[in-house]
Amino acid sequence: MRAATKLQLQLGEIDIANIRLDPRSRDDIPQLLRGLQYLYTDKTLRAEIFEILAQLTPKTINSELGRPGMALWKIFVMGSLRLNLNCDFDRLQELVNNHKTIRQMLGHGLTDDDLTYHLQTLKDNVQLFTPEILDEINQVVVQAGHKLKKKESLAARCDSFVVETNVHYPTDINLLLDALRKTITLTADYARMTGLDGWRQSGYNARQVKKVHRKTQLMKRSSSRDPIKKAKRQAEIVQAHREYLELGRQFIHKSRQTLAREVVNMGLTSMAKALEIQAYIKHAERQMAQIERRVVQGDSIPHDEKVFSIFQPHTEWLSKGKAGVPVELGLKVCIVEDSQGYLLHHQVMEKQTDAQIAINLITETQVRYPNLSVCSFDKGFHSPTNQIELAKTLDRVVLPKKGRCNKQEQDRQNSDAFKTSRRQHSAVESGVNALEVHGLDRCLDHGLHGFKRYVALAVVARNIQKLGAELQKKTRKQEKRKRDRDKLAA
Repeated sequence: MRAATKLQLQLGEIDIANIRLDPRSRDDIPQLLRGLQYLYTDKTLRAEIFEILAQLTPKTINSELGRPGMALWKIFVMGSLRLNLNCDFDRLQELVNNHKTIRQMLGHGLTDDDLTYHLQTLKDNVQLFTPEILDEINQVVVQAGHKLKKKESLAARCDSFVVETNVHYPTDINLLLDALRKTITLTADYARMTGLDGWRQSGYNARQVKKVHRKTQLMKRSSSRDPIKKAKRQAEIVQAHREYLELGRQFIHKSRQTLAREVVNMGLTSMAKALEIQAYIKHAERQMAQIERRVVQGDSIPHDEKVFSIFQPHTEWLSKGKAGVPVELGLKVCIVEDSQGYLLHHQVMEKQTDAQIAINLITETQVRYPNLSVCSFDKGFHSPTNQIELAKTLDRVVLPKKGRCNKQEQDRQNSDAFKTSRRQHSAVESGVNALEVHGLDRCLDHGLHGFKRYVALAVVARNIQKLGAELQKKTRKQEKRKRDRDKLAA
């Protein structure tokens, strides 16, 4: 059973509305906590957010049975902190157990200093969020920010950037090493669980694979001009790869034999382990086939046949042409940011280009914010269809055309309104940088669902921080006016 928050204050506990936060602090923690405080103290906003958070409770569980789960408000605070501070769960555990102001925001008083959170508890609860739930919360946060500065129309800017996945640089022999290592270790675990023999030296076997991999990795092509020496060196390279492949085939064959042996009373855990082993065997066989083609047969591997991580298979090889960044490994994320700096909407792009998602992204944003009337883009979003369709839904489309323009297009791009919006469009880079600093430089969660959840939570946390920064600014102005009045009165 999960409650939204505690209804009754405990001895020594401070009401969230009375928590003192320094309005002059430029650190991100007070800004985030100020935004959370505002969302909690506004009764309407709090009711909306708690109604959305109620979806975190699995409906298949009888709420009348079992121990009570973590309060929904605590989960929301912890998730926002983790992404906004760009920290892992170890640092989050340290903060929620020992940071005074954060513990006050979580609802702890002076009498429960011994109440701490275990690492696995934090992981299990924060990962209850889904991208859909976070999108609903984000709309509430953005609308709260817009109320501070009321505007009839809404202008936005759109851009994409790469969020890296937590993977190492991929080469075919490195990926084969990953697949063989997991095959050996998981098969050894499977053998222990089912009482089978033959894998007592699994640790030694894994080191042997690493040794052969390292020998293959250090083989370099000859730089000699002598064709005989170059041919000899190439033959050594091919032989080293063949030895690596042969060793891999031996362990895969041995693993298949173990999985084929009859097991009495195999449990669900053992069955799941066997399926996992088979998946890594398929990865290994694919990598061995590609190494055989590339090194031995001299073929080139087409890009669409390559996998860049066996642990994060959704990872893409992306080259956006940025100076000093030849390639990035991850997924592109497109954001729509308004003129106040709030992130209205976002989309994780799976094997898509900017031009392919422009219409759908703006349509979804207008469903959430019907007063969106102006949006600026860069040239990557251009296509003839996009120019026509976006003009039907927006009052002004600031989308430069690629290549040469005709007279009508030149007049449109030379208009004062178009130029003004083009100059203001570069401000979206500030929003992108803020997201990368506050969590979206690299995704630490696993799987495509985890990636989308991570991005959505970062967007929500960034908007809450932005809301808190605006409230701090407003408080500073009020304090300054008060000081000025006191000086005049004196």
